[in-house]
Amino acid sequence: MSDLDFSGKTVLVVGGSSGIGNGIAQAFRARGAEVHVWGTRKNAEDYKAEEGSDLTGLHYAHMDVSDFDAIEAYQSPFKKLDVLVLCQGTVIYKRGEFQMDGFQKVMDVNLNSLMACAIKYHDMLAEAKGALITVSSTAAFHATRGNPAYNASKTGAMGLTRTLAEAWAKDGIRVNGIAPGLVDTKLTKVTTEHPDRLEASLRGIPMRRLGQPEDMAGVALFLASPLSAYVLGQTIPVDGGLILS
Repeated sequence: MSDLDFSGKTVLVVGGSSGIGNGIAQAFRARGAEVHVWGTRKNAEDYKAEEGSDLTGLHYAHMDVSDFDAIEAYQSPFKKLDVLVLCQGTVIYKRGEFQMDGFQKVMDVNLNSLMACAIKYHDMLAEAKGALITVSSTAAFHATRGNPAYNASKTGAMGLTRTLAEAWAKDGIRVNGIAPGLVDTKLTKVTTEHPDRLEASLRGIPMRRLGQPEDMAGVALFLASPLSAYVLGQTIPVDGGLILS
């Protein structure tokens, strides 16, 4: 059996309805896992392929991750959980994060909900000796002009990953993270849909291309597999070399 065969495993990808999370979810499904995803829309049918969504073969549930009581009260349709991927994220442009309501909204989705989900599934992950994977951002390594909450939340996610890894290793849970660079998703259209802005961004990436959700998925598979059995508390930048310069 391949170390990347997830047959018989149960995976939950929070934020798995589109973009990076959807790419990760489909990668696990392609390797035999039963994959559940949480998204912000009421029904799976509300997502469209052109938005970067492919919910084929995935078990979908609506969840507002900023509602921590709803996370705690959620009745999971699965009885065991081997891998939890926390890929929820939002950003507010036009200086909306310089207002406290905008700042709080982004922090609740991008950071505080990570802890709520981790607490919710700690016991299942411990029973399975499973893996928890956070998805932060290379924004954690530098300033992000105009987005203080996005930056603070992604930096905080890296710190949370380290601290949960140390705390929960004794329970058999391996906690690690992925820090994507500039990935072609609906959240980055503010850059990718403007040719001059995109060209300038690509000049700063040594590999001279955008990341794709499948680039992130490969690292997620590794971090959930026996191939990374001795990796703990690390957040791996997956950015085409963006933060090298």
